[in-house]
Amino acid sequence: MTTATVLVVDDDRANLDSVARIFQREGLATHCASNGTEALELLRKPEVSVMVTDLMMPGMDGQELLKASRTIRPDVEVVLMTAYGTVETAVAAMKDGAYDFITKPLKRHALVKAVQKALEKQALVAENKVLKAKLAEMGASGGKAMVGQAPAFRAMMDTLRQAAPSTATVLLIGESGTGKELAARALHEHSSRAKTAFIAVNCAALPESILEAELFGVERGAYTGAVARREGRFERAHGGTLFLDEVGEMPLSAQVKLLRVLQEGEIERLGGTQTVKVDVRLVAATNKDLQKEVAEGRFREDLYYRLNVVEVRVPALASRREDIPLLADAFLRRFAAKNGKTVRGFSPEALQILENYAWPGNVRELEHAVERAVVLAKGESLEAGDLPESVRKGPLGSAGQLVIPIGTPMEEIERRVIHETLRHTKGDKTLAARLLGIAARTIYRKLEREASGGPERELSASDEPGPSGAAD
Repeated sequence: MTTATVLVVDDDRANLDSVARIFQREGLATHCASNGTEALELLRKPEVSVMVTDLMMPGMDGQELLKASRTIRPDVEVVLMTAYGTVETAVAAMKDGAYDFITKPLKRHALVKAVQKALEKQALVAENKVLKAKLAEMGASGGKAMVGQAPAFRAMMDTLRQAAPSTATVLLIGESGTGKELAARALHEHSSRAKTAFIAVNCAALPESILEAELFGVERGAYTGAVARREGRFERAHGGTLFLDEVGEMPLSAQVKLLRVLQEGEIERLGGTQTVKVDVRLVAATNKDLQKEVAEGRFREDLYYRLNVVEVRVPALASRREDIPLLADAFLRRFAAKNGKTVRGFSPEALQILENYAWPGNVRELEHAVERAVVLAKGESLEAGDLPESVRKGPLGSAGQLVIPIGTPMEEIERRVIHETLRHTKGDKTLAARLLGIAARTIYRKLEREASGGPERELSASDEPGPSGAAD
């Protein structure tokens, strides 16, 4: 077995020590806990890979501990031990996310095999993520493939895949730095035009006098310096996809011509009189509220509706925080290869800083931070000190934590913490009470008072959790 760490939980001290010794002889590091509360504290340690817990324990039993562990450390595999090995119990444990289930009296071989298989599963999952990222990087995105598993990211990718086979114009909406051009490339690569040209134009980067020439082309003699006919981006994208980034910055004069292209499928070069047919799939992107721009007369309403046939929201990094480790790892591998560095990963402290930072600059800011860290790294692991000071000391996000302003009343703090914990436990009040170290009755009472609008009394000694986790 690898040098992983196993957490052993059992209220029977003799059995706890015996199981720990078995794993230690197998070369595994071990943590021991005699109850569920101790186990939850140890589970927060990043090195724990597998938890082996007794099912029948006073207070928080093994099945409750399993549910709690799936909330705070879903990556940790759980093996349950019990002397009450009924089929019903095993099925319930598996439904709650247990990896395996072994019965007492324990057999060394069965115990070791269960943990070994759990570790192998973890390794396969990790390897699968790496292979997927590598395969994506080998695609047509120039090594800048989209990476993510968060629900908001998956929803966006599902919409892109559905829209890709059509010829419909797509409008990508999202904050600066979220990866709208990568989303446009993904749309192109999943379409029937994947083997043809993908042409990108940043409408905000070109002066008004140059933008129209870039888009529609120029005839010889159209203006001083136009010594030859020059094709525009629409002609270069013929048969493929044209991506107009920051389309909200396009001047009204160019908007009129763009509308004609969308309506008629043809262009006129500057200084020309002949029309040129073009077959182009148009994808546009903006970080502006185009409806507001329309209302204030800066964007044509008819063009807005032509562009917004399929609207796709590109999520901010703040709404897909679980993707931060995946993105950071992908950037690390890319920049390590580019710069000839042997950096292989992040220290726990560095990774925690990345996960906690607010990332106002979204994925682009994360990419630049990792590139800087790789370039400055002195060893095989990126340390906290390698990260930019703006990230180390910058504003915190909401990754598993609340940002509460100084001066917030204690009653309001309690309310926010309870609601955030319930959100993470999907409404399971008993599990939320376990995680908060209070009685389930306290949560029910506070929610009832909140619903009725009545006054809230202070937490009293009678509200502390008893042996079963509920108030007496």
